Amino acid sequence: MPPDSGRILRDNMTVSPSSTVCTVPLDRLRFADHLQPGDVVGWPQGPGEPLALTEALVAQRHALENCALLFGLTQSDTLRPDLTDAFRLHALNGAGSSRRVSALAEVYPCHVSAIPGLLRSGRLRLDVVLIQVRPVGGGRYSLGVIADFTQAMIERARVVIALVNPALPALLGDALVRAEDIDVLVERDERIIEMQDPVPSDIERAVAIHVASLIPDRATVQLGVGTLPTAVAQALMGHRGLGVHSGVVSDVLVDLVERGVVTNAHKGCDEGQTVTGGLFGTGRLRDFARDSGSVDLRNADYTHSPATAASLCMFHTINSAVEIDLTGQVNAEVAAGRYLGALGGHADFVRAGTLSPGGRSIIAIPSTTADGKHSRLVGSLGLRPVTTSRGDVDAVVTEYGVAHLRGCSLQERIRRLIEVAHPDHRDALAQQAHEIRKAQGLQ
Repeated sequence: MPPDSGRILRDNMTVSPSSTVCTVPLDRLRFADHLQPGDVVGWPQGPGEPLALTEALVAQRHALENCALLFGLTQSDTLRPDLTDAFRLHALNGAGSSRRVSALAEVYPCHVSAIPGLLRSGRLRLDVVLIQVRPVGGGRYSLGVIADFTQAMIERARVVIALVNPALPALLGDALVRAEDIDVLVERDERIIEMQDPVPSDIERAVAIHVASLIPDRATVQLGVGTLPTAVAQALMGHRGLGVHSGVVSDVLVDLVERGVVTNAHKGCDEGQTVTGGLFGTGRLRDFARDSGSVDLRNADYTHSPATAASLCMFHTINSAVEIDLTGQVNAEVAAGRYLGALGGHADFVRAGTLSPGGRSIIAIPSTTADGKHSRLVGSLGLRPVTTSRGDVDAVVTEYGVAHLRGCSLQERIRRLIEVAHPDHRDALAQQAHEIRKAQGLQ
């Protein structure tokens, strides 16, 4: 946001940069003093959630009138089904602990790249935002662990309530917040949500080995968080000169840097820096980001921008999915009748990998569900969503190999995807393929 601009309000008026911040102790914060009937209240994703504020909001919910919660990926105990006795729920993401309430929520299918603009325009409504900050001097604060679309939330909200958290790392860049953008400053809490890297399964490690074989030295990679991204990062330990540009990063980034795998020296832009929208890890990652000076927190306007992707050298993006049909259509949102994922940055980064000179877009999934009963390569998605279109899909990787789909005909896609399916399901998929060809006019 330009230094002389004010915060955009719901009625398109602006607040003067000279506005005075109201400071209150945590135990004296009363949300009813700041919220209006029908307000939508939101907060940043993952470790950006100000726990003391969201806990107080939930505890005081019966003193509020017809308010709604807007949330993305959460990793706390804040969201519970019983909150619907007082709140309407608006979900941008069904992953993490958000999945406990996604069936009760209005789901907003938004690409991460679009969220800042939707917030600023008011199409995605937000009236009150809760953030946590660390003072960094000069009338400025740091969001510490998050940038993504948090600045857009601050710009749009009528009321910004900020929790002082001295435990946050004092990162700058798009994590900076000006004192005049805060309406209520709350003292204080030092908790930060911890996100440990999960332990990949043997099958996920096998998938990751195939993924790593597609990535050359000196490439720039996007990883994300979860078991498969962790497995891929571990499979890259023999590489050299890699760069990282990602929506979020986890503790495994520290391993890659310490092993000399990630140097960020050949990215083509932002050289020497890991660029990310969020630190989705533990104190180890936060300490590394604070001490190394080599982690740049940027907002989604930059991290998910096609222009940024095109400026990166050999940008290799790695995403996962719930299932993929035999023509390459990807469902990354719904499993077993439950909304468990999101549009998120999936399509943004799938496209980003193909925009970069020498880049690739890789979608990596185990060939079956965890119990082995169901193939994750399917004949048809049926009524389930198409998160990413088949025209955007480049390479699909399972533990059985790589299906290179970019530039392939529909018939060739079907053949190649069956080849990387689990052997127990290939015959059934081949039978379904006949019906697919017939239904799509391919024979």
